[in-house]
Amino acid sequence: MYPEIFHLPFLHTYGVLVAAAFLIGLWIAARLAERAKLNVEHVTNLGIACALAAMGGAKLTMFLEDIPYYRDHPGEIFSLSTLRAGGVFYGGLIAALAVAWWYMRKTKLPARDTADVFAPGIALGHGIGRIGCFTAGCCWGVECHRPWAVTFSSPEANDLVGVPLNRPLHPTQLYEAAAEFAIFLVLYRAIGKPHDKGSIISLYLVMYSTARFIVEFFRYHEQSNPFGGPLSTAQLMSLGLFALGAAHFLRARVRTADAKSG
Repeated sequence: MYPEIFHLPFLHTYGVLVAAAFLIGLWIAARLAERAKLNVEHVTNLGIACALAAMGGAKLTMFLEDIPYYRDHPGEIFSLSTLRAGGVFYGGLIAALAVAWWYMRKTKLPARDTADVFAPGIALGHGIGRIGCFTAGCCWGVECHRPWAVTFSSPEANDLVGVPLNRPLHPTQLYEAAAEFAIFLVLYRAIGKPHDKGSIISLYLVMYSTARFIVEFFRYHEQSNPFGGPLSTAQLMSLGLFALGAAHFLRARVRTADAKSG
């Protein structure tokens, strides 16, 4: 749609929105950390560390998902288009979770409380980031003939991410952004009320994995589904994260119930 701001080739809309998403998400996490009486400095540093890990993990997963292509075109690994690509969100999420686990152990931040204060910011930041995807044209959907279909016409977007031009497509970026904004509202409201420790991040995992699983049916995939099955890599990961979130949510409820009865 609008891959460049003011037609400046060095100022990409996607990058600006991703930066804004990170800063807004981190601000919300710090605000909620202060409310929860957590160490705000440690929470802020954790957010920065997770952001760096997420970028690396997203890129690494992108390479792993398309090993044959990068094996045949090794120069593309360090190309400008590859560096600009956002990568695979789930890969970034897993890397960020691993770094978060290590950093929280190091600083003795309470894991469940800390994860809860990050959940709303993650949802809002990801939603803003998906709008960035929309402006750049990446993560586009399959052909669509509904009234809400979008048609990309910017040659810059085609050159940058390869989105097909002059063809009506499902606006999968906006589907996911809308879902994330709705998830943010639910989580932000929930965290302001008495809740079980760990239930907010668990609720995020359940809600986001459900939304992503559905959106994937309308998203274009260059790679074939793993094992030749009907589900994409992201959908398989969604199932795993849904199970993890649901199990943790139920454990939190049981733990609180046991504490009350004891």
